[in-house]
Amino acid sequence: MSDTIKNVKLADMPAYELVKAGTGGCAGCPSPMGLRIVGKALGPNSIMVMTPSCAVASIGVMPKSCYDVPVLNVCFASAGASAAGISMSLDAQLKNGALSGEKPTVFTWVGDGGTYDIGFQGISAAAERNDDFIHFCYNNEAYSNTGVQRSGATPKYAVTTTTPAGKESQKKNVPLLMLEQRIAYVATASLAYPLDFYRKVQKAKSIQGFKYIELHAPCGPGWKFASSDTVELARLAVKSGAWLLWEGEHGKLTLNAPTKQLAEGKMPCAELEEYLKLQGRFAHIMKSPEKAAAIEAMKSEIRREMDFMLGREKL
Repeated sequence: MSDTIKNVKLADMPAYELVKAGTGGCAGCPSPMGLRIVGKALGPNSIMVMTPSCAVASIGVMPKSCYDVPVLNVCFASAGASAAGISMSLDAQLKNGALSGEKPTVFTWVGDGGTYDIGFQGISAAAERNDDFIHFCYNNEAYSNTGVQRSGATPKYAVTTTTPAGKESQKKNVPLLMLEQRIAYVATASLAYPLDFYRKVQKAKSIQGFKYIELHAPCGPGWKFASSDTVELARLAVKSGAWLLWEGEHGKLTLNAPTKQLAEGKMPCAELEEYLKLQGRFAHIMKSPEKAAAIEAMKSEIRREMDFMLGREKL
């Protein structure tokens, strides 16, 4: 990774916009916000694959699209296979001379439902084959597009339409599963840290093979917070330790700032209650006699995760 990319400033980002005016996303929707940064890092020579999600539902009125690159909408479970097929086809065309110039960057833009649950088999298989594309999971921690049902990424205690009393089990950790598959590159990112996200997307673009980037994407309607608070929720998630920033190459893990400083105790975590109280999906916890015990259990899980990742970084 060049020093130019490491030291990029917001003002230095390209003017190119992947997301055009006319998106049907909700106010404060994290999907177009994240895609704007992805577009600036990857450029227009890209091909996007999407499965059923808010990003598809907000694409605009057909036959027009709010996205400035070719888009293929595929079945829920087939993002990994579809993107792999497109990438292999481009390789074949470049080899036989049917296509010239730089190979377009193939990437998927898929929610946590299409990554953690329905699409995981195809994505894991693409990772095992080391297929040459970037898989983006924009993680809003639920099936937000279809009514806010729980997903494998929904955190414990969160209310969804299928967990009306709060989810009873812990969420999965798919980025860690990808790290243990020893893929070319895996990273987590946050809307509140756009330069970190931009750097990671550019790094993924420069590496051949399978890359996985998961963007924490707070959802106003699903999490029940004001649409103006999307970035603030994303920032509190990182500063409280509820979302960790890190990256890995072929199994080698590096914690990123500020997660590393928080995990090492060099700076205090933000109060977890500040993060939770802004979200209506945790209102039952905030009003419960068991509030203190529940919050302490969440803090203990965050500490356990930080300690685990610190130990994994040393391996």
